[in-house]
Amino acid sequence: MKVIIPVAGAGTRLQPHTLTLPKVLLHVGNKPVLAHVLDPLLKLQLEEVIFIIGFKGELIRDYVQQNYSFKARFVSQEKLLGLGYALHLALQAVDNGPLLVILGDTIVECDLEKFTTAGDYVLGLCHVEDPQRFGIAEISNDWVASLVEKPQHPRSDLALIGLYYFHQLSSLKKELQTVVRSGKLTSGEIQLTDALQGMINAGTRFVPYEVQEWYDCGKKETLLQTNRHLLQKLPPPPDIEGSILVRPVFTAPTARIVNSILGPNVSIADGAVVENSILKDTIISAQARVKNIILENSLVGRNTTIAGDVQIVNVVDSSQVGSP
Repeated sequence: MKVIIPVAGAGTRLQPHTLTLPKVLLHVGNKPVLAHVLDPLLKLQLEEVIFIIGFKGELIRDYVQQNYSFKARFVSQEKLLGLGYALHLALQAVDNGPLLVILGDTIVECDLEKFTTAGDYVLGLCHVEDPQRFGIAEISNDWVASLVEKPQHPRSDLALIGLYYFHQLSSLKKELQTVVRSGKLTSGEIQLTDALQGMINAGTRFVPYEVQEWYDCGKKETLLQTNRHLLQKLPPPPDIEGSILVRPVFTAPTARIVNSILGPNVSIADGAVVENSILKDTIISAQARVKNIILENSLVGRNTTIAGDVQIVNVVDSSQVGSP
């Protein structure tokens, strides 16, 4: 089976962090967002994983090649015209056969083996409180009856979560090509949802597969929420002499913690240093240095030095705030 992972988005809602790093490489829980997506795939028999890359795509390529041994291919998307356009590009060089599509910036806790064997065509769905923000599925007689992208008056609260399985690709390719050639835009983009609806209209039956755990990493608030959830599933870290851990907390083996109080809901990445500080609901990225400060609800970028007073911060990579 082949897998396509779109990771070309600019991540504007996570700026300034995504000015220097793709959002899928931001740290959450105990590793980058992309690692949470890729690690469950290793249980599948992977023929090839195709990444659709854009801004800072070389960093994604380097990360994948340094950390994973599966066959990987990288397709550049120069025009950010939507998920439908991205898949249309990637599928031009993909033969017919089984395909799993999973977004690179959301974390889905799902048994992918069960998902890919639930039917010939399967859509991952989840109940949401704000269906106007998503592609929404209506179900009839245990099949997906219709799909609507960001409906003003939704008739369902089952959202598409960016997880799709196709046993064969000919109908998907045909409908994507039709949407792209027509120039049809929905919410300003070429939508995969419109192509999927075209498949339904032509007779394809999609199995609705409800997922209970689905986490967005697209903006600061949701990234911190996802961090809280992931930390609860990790084993507790060992005690650190001279510091207090209010679990859940994650500290990378190469991080150094001195005379500090961490937690709850704090994640410290590789090579980071925290001294004489109190942190709560905060993510400290790799190689950052935090000293003499109280932080809450904060994101600190890679290679950043921050010191000083009580703050809520959202600091980009390689910055310095306060006296080092």
